[in-house]
Amino acid sequence: MVIIKNKYLLIAGILMILSILAFLKNQYFNEKELSVLLLLITAVYLISITYYFLMLLQKRHALVLERKRLEDKIIENEKVISEKTQKLETEEKRLKEFSMIIEQSHDAIMVTDAKGEIEYVNEKFSEITGYTSFEILGKNSRQVQPLWVSKENETQFLEVLKKGCAWRSEVTYKKKNGETYWAFESISFIKDANGKVTHFLSTHRDISQEHELSEKLSFHATHDVLTGLVNRREFERRIEQLLSGTSDTEHVVCFIDLDQFKIVNDTCGHVAGDELLRQLSSLLMKTIRKRDLLARLGGDEFGILFENCSLKNAHRVTSSLLDIVQNFQFSWDGRTFKLGASIGIVSVKETMYTTTDILKAADAACYMAKDAGRNRIQVYHAEDLDLAQRQGEVQWVEKINEALDKNLFCLYAQVISPVKKDSDKHYELLIRMSDKNGGIIPPGAFLPAAERYNLISRLDRWVISNAFEFLANNPDFQERINFCSINLSGLSLTENDFLKFVMAGLRDFEINAEKICFEITETAAISNLNVAVKFISTLKKFGCKFALDDFGSGLSSFGYLKNLPVDYLKIDGMFVKDIVDDPIDLAMVKSINEIGHVMGMKTIAEFVENDEIKEILNRLGVDYVQGYGIGKPLPLNELIENNRFDNVCNF
Repeated sequence: MVIIKNKYLLIAGILMILSILAFLKNQYFNEKELSVLLLLITAVYLISITYYFLMLLQKRHALVLERKRLEDKIIENEKVISEKTQKLETEEKRLKEFSMIIEQSHDAIMVTDAKGEIEYVNEKFSEITGYTSFEILGKNSRQVQPLWVSKENETQFLEVLKKGCAWRSEVTYKKKNGETYWAFESISFIKDANGKVTHFLSTHRDISQEHELSEKLSFHATHDVLTGLVNRREFERRIEQLLSGTSDTEHVVCFIDLDQFKIVNDTCGHVAGDELLRQLSSLLMKTIRKRDLLARLGGDEFGILFENCSLKNAHRVTSSLLDIVQNFQFSWDGRTFKLGASIGIVSVKETMYTTTDILKAADAACYMAKDAGRNRIQVYHAEDLDLAQRQGEVQWVEKINEALDKNLFCLYAQVISPVKKDSDKHYELLIRMSDKNGGIIPPGAFLPAAERYNLISRLDRWVISNAFEFLANNPDFQERINFCSINLSGLSLTENDFLKFVMAGLRDFEINAEKICFEITETAAISNLNVAVKFISTLKKFGCKFALDDFGSGLSSFGYLKNLPVDYLKIDGMFVKDIVDDPIDLAMVKSINEIGHVMGMKTIAEFVENDEIKEILNRLGVDYVQGYGIGKPLPLNELIENNRFDNVCNF
């Protein structure tokens, strides 16, 4: 179009020049002058036209450049828009993922504005509290605030947030239906670009089960699991507490040792014995005052601390307790049993200055009552010290020493069977004492005395020496079992030469160390942690295995387990035997089993008395089981002679 217009402009210019020349020719110039003028005009015209075209080309070039600049700008803007769109899509995707994570979180999440009005809750919040988002959005968070909140607590909470810290604590919440639950709460704030707090973010997790488990663990640290009574450790602590006081008030300590209890245990089993102890404990609790402290000291022994009580009044109460025991009739499987009791009482005001002295005096008085014919009460007096020691301490010291000298001890074995069939069985070796008539005295009768009077280490050494000798003489048995378990006391661990004694035994009897597993009670391991770690670590280098026995009985924390390189956790039978009916015991066993597996340990459940317990343990994934429902303890020699160590089946 521009070219066409320029062509017409050129023709018009030529015509105009010709018209001018025609006019000038007729008026002023001759032909020659006119030719010169024509050349001049034509030159001027061509110069003008050339300039004009140059200007057009320049403008056209400028337009081309501007167009290219605009096109580049458009491309650049399209790229920016594309990047921003992609970023927005990414952010939107992340937002959706984040929203999904929040909705599927195991924690309850609540977002409020700066005034505390609820703007968002996730599904878990509704699941835990019972409030739907429709019910709670727009309401103030005080409607679901923890029960602990008061003006003072709220002030402390806000002070923490002002310091720029997140606030965390265990609190109790109330659900919509009125139920309360324990939760671990964390609250932090969200600020805008100017640093102003615009929102609060609250997350909390229902820890009711963990809290209940923790309370039960704390309870078991001070109480007997079977009867619910205070245990020996707490009993001694309470006596220590009284002794540390400055009051001159008289207190009395009483020891009760049941007579004929062994008959029930031996003829009917541990389940019957446990039920007897529960029933009798309940009767005894109803007789003493609320301020008095009844404790199960172990086995069939009980203790009572009469606070602010004269010896005369304590004697009157214990007489009533003796009547209750004598009149108590225990029925099991159509049989009825009667019990007796030997009771020793001692005045705290009158006697020794330490807890150990008081317990020894009460124990000695109890033995005096038993030796005097049972079913009676013996009051301890300072002048009876020689007699008390002769009747109490020396009696058991002599029996144990005599059994060691005359080799009246023997070894029994109880099978520990794998739950799955891909593992070999092994055995726990147990010590028994033979009496003068050839009867067998169970360990519960003499081991407490052996521990109390520092004879337990001699018994440990006897068991180790005789176990090693037995394995050396029966290589076929040693070869076909996984290993044998041998119990060790805390006292043995602390003896300087005990480790050397064990290593010398392994060497002298040429025992494969991988066939030996030493069991150490949880309490002994905790009390002598550094010594236990050294002992375990040294023998593990030779191949010995280790088990932590009665795990859970003195448990306050799982933390120390990391420092004990044991191979097996033996779950305390007090938790195992009631797992069918007690959900808390079931949760305890489940937790201990899981913790053990996480730490790379195998687990063994004790006190497995029936098939129902076995099936539950199987479902929980426990590795090994032990108890009367699996196999009763048998004399070790009888096990070999009758080839019975191959006859215990897995389930």
